[in-house]
Amino acid sequence: MKLSAIIMALMAAVLTLSTIGCKTRGAYVAEVPDGYDLENQTEFVLMNKRVAKSVTVAGIQERVLADGRLEVTANVLSKDRRRIQVQISCVYKDQNGFSTGDETSWNTLILIENAQEAVRFMSMNEKARKYTIRVREAR
Repeated sequence: MKLSAIIMALMAAVLTLSTIGCKTRGAYVAEVPDGYDLENQTEFVLMNKRVAKSVTVAGIQERVLADGRLEVTANVLSKDRRRIQVQISCVYKDQNGFSTGDETSWNTLILIENAQEAVRFMSMNEKARKYTIRVREAR
C-alpha cells in the first residue's frame, strides 16, 4: 500500500513536470517580414532599389467604365538625367484585395531624361475594384 502511494506520487510529479515544460501557445500567427507585403499596402510598387532611385509616380487616375471595368492611368516620372528602360505591369484585385486573375503582361517603358509618361491599364472584367501597378528593371 505504501508502495502504490509512492508510485502514484511519482506519476503525479512526472505529469506535473511534463506539463510545465511543454506549454504550447496553440497555432502560430503568420508573420510577414517588413517590405514583403508592399503590394498589399500601396497602389504603386517599385520592385527593387535601382528602380526606386530612378522612377516615381507623379499621379494615378482611376475610373470605372460604363461596362464596369476599371481603367487606371499612371503618370510615371523618370528621376534620372539619362534614358532608362523599365517594365511595368498592373494586377487587378477585388474589393477585399485578392487578385481577380486579371493581370497585364510586363510592358517595356522607355523614359528619356526627366520625362513623364502616362501609362494606361484596363481590366478585362468587372470584378476589379483595386489594383497594384508594379515597376521593375527591364530584362
